[in-house]
Amino acid sequence: MERMQELVKELNEHGHRYYTEDNPTISDKEYDALYDELTKLEAESGAILPDSPSRRVGGEILKGFEPHRHLTRLWSLDKAQNLEDLTAWSARVNKLIADYNAKNPEQPLPPPEYVVELKFDGLSLNLTYDGGQLAQAATRGNGEVGEGILAQVKTIRTVPLSIGYRGGAIEVQGEGFMRLSVLEAYNQTAAEPLKNARNGAAGALRNLDPKVTASRKLDAFFYNVGYSAGISFANHREMMAFLRENKLPVNPYVAYHSTIEELVEELETIVAKRSSLDYLIDGAVVKLTDMRTREALGYTDKFPRWAVAFKFEAEETTTVLESVSWELGRTGKVTPLARVEPVELAGVTVQNCTLNNIGDIERKNLLHALGTRVFIRRSNDVIPEILGKADDETGGPIEAPVVCPGCGAPLEMRGAHLFCNNRLGCKPQIIGRITHFASRDCMDIETFSGKTAEQLYEELNVREPADLYSLLLDDLVKLQRFGEKKAGNLLAALERSKSRGLASFLNALGIPNTGKATTKMLAEHYGELDRIMAAEVDELIGLPDVGGIVAESIHHYFRDPLNQASISRMRELGVNPQAAAPAAASASSDHPLFGKTVVLTGTLSLMSRDEAAKKLEALGAKIAGSVSKKTDLVIAGESAGSKLTKARDLGIPVLEDEEELARLLERGN
Repeated sequence: MERMQELVKELNEHGHRYYTEDNPTISDKEYDALYDELTKLEAESGAILPDSPSRRVGGEILKGFEPHRHLTRLWSLDKAQNLEDLTAWSARVNKLIADYNAKNPEQPLPPPEYVVELKFDGLSLNLTYDGGQLAQAATRGNGEVGEGILAQVKTIRTVPLSIGYRGGAIEVQGEGFMRLSVLEAYNQTAAEPLKNARNGAAGALRNLDPKVTASRKLDAFFYNVGYSAGISFANHREMMAFLRENKLPVNPYVAYHSTIEELVEELETIVAKRSSLDYLIDGAVVKLTDMRTREALGYTDKFPRWAVAFKFEAEETTTVLESVSWELGRTGKVTPLARVEPVELAGVTVQNCTLNNIGDIERKNLLHALGTRVFIRRSNDVIPEILGKADDETGGPIEAPVVCPGCGAPLEMRGAHLFCNNRLGCKPQIIGRITHFASRDCMDIETFSGKTAEQLYEELNVREPADLYSLLLDDLVKLQRFGEKKAGNLLAALERSKSRGLASFLNALGIPNTGKATTKMLAEHYGELDRIMAAEVDELIGLPDVGGIVAESIHHYFRDPLNQASISRMRELGVNPQAAAPAAASASSDHPLFGKTVVLTGTLSLMSRDEAAKKLEALGAKIAGSVSKKTDLVIAGESAGSKLTKARDLGIPVLEDEEELARLLERGN
């Protein structure tokens, strides 16, 4: 066992020098001799150490991928399509920092410093190390839950199976990819050549046979510590140094700048060197370096405000425009959807393309383009766009509809788009609105689906969300595929939805030009539905992220008699949306934690840190992410790191007894 431990350590060091640093210190023959000695000892002993390089060759074929919930959310990035977008993002960042500093003059944020990194075109990875051992690896998934691919990731020789950091659990994010030189060599002997390096990497990491993954000889780069139980970083440089110290592969390219002008020059440099790289990139990522600034700026519903992805010019090709159909949405908007001859573009097979509206079709000279070749572009992994005709050939006509494809009612041109005004009689619109109302981010009516909405429309005359709350058990059990249990479950889910929060209710209404972030802000600002319904346009424009169009949409929605009647009816039927009370609103000012600033660090065993934070906030405490002179108390669990050290240096009280914490939270003693 001692010899095996020595061999594993030595082989991993040589592997790191060879695969990550590209600086081997022994020959392949010498490495193979050490490796053969290790595998012989493993066979004789029947034991394989957790970080043995023999674990990288791939094991048995898996039965399926198990879902894995990430310890912290993996965010996607907002995108800058051009330098104007990048400049606008920088201006927003500067304004947010200025606003914060105006409110916090005693602890201002530093002037913005930017870091530029390459944006790799592979498959996102999220690794979990616990006690220094690689415990899990997962795909990004929806950002909260991904697929466990530990066996596949273990085949990537640049990924360490163990790291030097032995604190609590950490999550490290990066990108798995296939080098272009490896792809070329692979395709020379492959029975089925790969189309491109991105597909090669993604297909390998999502293959149930780890031996297939191993045969692709993938690589990885890491760029973020998303979750850390016992360590924190002051800035991006510290975080990258931590990754390097723990032998996680970090791309050698990184640049730090303090002005937007320097950023623009840097991006031009990246574009120039793009073709010389041995791996695919589709842009660059720009982030603020200071961690306290990142925490202060926070996130929208989808993106961090402190980072943006600068996308390179999208890939283009030509194909044949075969047909155009007109699709109806829940708001009544009718939009064209083009179907093209299937073509490979940016790693995917493209069959559908967007055309936006009839004005877009006219502007691109596509009114007589059916059956002709057109240019298409795939940008930012969304549905490709038709750019225009590829030649002067005249094709079949694209005709805009004059009646709704869903109900046959006359269409009206509003601005650049066609709309069906038959709101109360257009079946697809009605079903779309009801389905949206019941969806998870809205009223979260369990077991409800578009098929349920359609069946209720057809058989029980459900025409608006308010009708859902008038449904009776006797009516539901008569429906096809509706037994008494299913009917009872739906009615119970509807009853539970009556007490959904105000933000969810507002989102469920489907107010034009608003989303989750806007409805959440409205709920928090006004606190009551009646106040929102009475708000005037000038008042709404003064709210964060609400411009003229959004303000007009909100004001017009609540002045519509039909909407007013529907909301009134829902309230009469028991729907009572309430804004979540501020955490400290119901707290007793006599509690010793009321109004105190508390920092949580380390791993708690009796409850999660999120649970503890919620309970502390309910008592009126303010939860902070970093320790400062203004911190009143630090609660430290196992493997507490730099925050605990800083608290002791500053003489801030520290609570390390979890049972005492539980008593404090539950009884307030």
